[in-house]
Amino acid sequence: MAQYGSCSVAAPQQHSSTTSALLTGAAALLCVSALSLAFASPSGSALHLARPVEGVRLSTTAVATSAVDPNTWAPARRGRQLGAQGMPAELAETVPVPATAQPWALGLLPVLLAPLLAGALMLAQRLQRRGAPAGEDWAMATVDLAEVDAKFPPLRNDNALRAIRGQSPDRIPVWVMRQAGRYLPEYVEYTKDKEFFSRCQSPEVACHLTLQPFERYDLDAGIIFSDILVVPQALGMEVKMVKGSGPVFPKALQTKADWYEVERKLLERLGVSGVPTEDQAEEIVKRAPQVADALSYVYEAITLTRTRLNGRAPLIGFCGAPWTLFVYAAEGKKTKTYTETSRWIYTEPEAVHRILRVTAHVCAQYLIKQVQAGAQMLQVFESHANVLPPKQWREFALPYLTLIAEEVKAECPGIPMIVLPKDAPFALEMLLDSPYDMVSIDPTLDLGKSHQTLTAAGKGVQGNMSPTTMYAPPAKVKQLVSEYLNEAFGEAGPIPKRYIANLGSGMNPDMDPECLGAFVEAVHAYGKPAVAAGGQEAEAALAV
Repeated sequence: MAQYGSCSVAAPQQHSSTTSALLTGAAALLCVSALSLAFASPSGSALHLARPVEGVRLSTTAVATSAVDPNTWAPARRGRQLGAQGMPAELAETVPVPATAQPWALGLLPVLLAPLLAGALMLAQRLQRRGAPAGEDWAMATVDLAEVDAKFPPLRNDNALRAIRGQSPDRIPVWVMRQAGRYLPEYVEYTKDKEFFSRCQSPEVACHLTLQPFERYDLDAGIIFSDILVVPQALGMEVKMVKGSGPVFPKALQTKADWYEVERKLLERLGVSGVPTEDQAEEIVKRAPQVADALSYVYEAITLTRTRLNGRAPLIGFCGAPWTLFVYAAEGKKTKTYTETSRWIYTEPEAVHRILRVTAHVCAQYLIKQVQAGAQMLQVFESHANVLPPKQWREFALPYLTLIAEEVKAECPGIPMIVLPKDAPFALEMLLDSPYDMVSIDPTLDLGKSHQTLTAAGKGVQGNMSPTTMYAPPAKVKQLVSEYLNEAFGEAGPIPKRYIANLGSGMNPDMDPECLGAFVEAVHAYGKPAVAAGGQEAEAALAV
């Protein structure tokens, strides 16, 4: 079994779930074995179990049978006669027995074969549901979050987890996107001689950068230093981070043939060749856990970082949404028109769905492995949600966001998940019945109204202070944050449940670190837990 830090991940071996399947089949078919010892004689007469065994009273059972081939079956013999052949006489009074077989063999045959067949069927069903390649047991045991937690220092600040689960936090939890970034002088100094993706690929470097903001701020969550574009890299696409231009795909996806070639090369890397083009996508889906193994450096960074966080706050793992990753791959570089992406969805929609489906399954496995490595919360970034009109977003984005969350939650029950549909206010309503626990909103939406809408659906809100607030002086930042929270939740009101404070988007390189400190302090200053008699928190008084 492969290890990522202190966490085990799936390997091609038999798990306890397989054993359970076999035992279930055996238990269910024991009665069949018993009946096989007492089925009807050729004449169809009733059969009787002569006496109780070990003090258990057995009822008389009648079993009707069809005609028996006289060339196959001998005449029924008395139990006493069978005893001479090796069967205890007290077990049965009359049992038809094959002329050439030992009587016990008849009883053992269904015991031995039927459970194996039933267990094999259940195992095949499990593998099919999990998309495992034929002949390989890639079934992954459900992740027990408590077992993962036990391998790390105890969590001392669980406010973010309590908030997303609808429990009462001690204060409004807060973290920000691009928390580890170029606005910090220490980040710039530490990374000046390190290429961007090399930072992501070094667990030690990624850990160091994730922890840097905690040296300055009293944060309620950390997010692992990485990038959403490591998933296209795992699929075999080349991605470069070019100074002044951002991410660049030297060979953008321009045609279906381009994608088919990506699939073919990826399968070859996995040791699979000769797959017809029309079957390549399905073969990759079956092997999504293996594809995600290429990102082991992220899992190692998560394990290392959570250990060194030493319980100061939960650690967030993340990935980019399939639609967002597709936009990057199709455009190849930054764009304001999204010309190539638009051409794809209107001229080759089936091909787009094929790409998105493959990407979604890989993203899901990537997140599952992050949880196994120690991630305590997950966020999916739909950074290009605004590229699509509502109708097309429902068709090309929402189904694959849902697929990811359903697959992750099936493997990792209880893991909190956040989704960010950036600059797409229409997405809020569409996500009300999604599997996500919280929606991260941008400044185009009203915080108070959005919170009411989502909490009514049993979900929470993250966000959504305008990043431009960070350009005000620190004292003004505190004032603006206080006013913003008062408008959303009431002046000096109780601490709201199901809310995590954040910016509508990430920190920019030209922002003052002191302003982020003011933001964090102002968020924590809002409200206080309502206290009832005896010092117990008054749940009814807290906003929900």
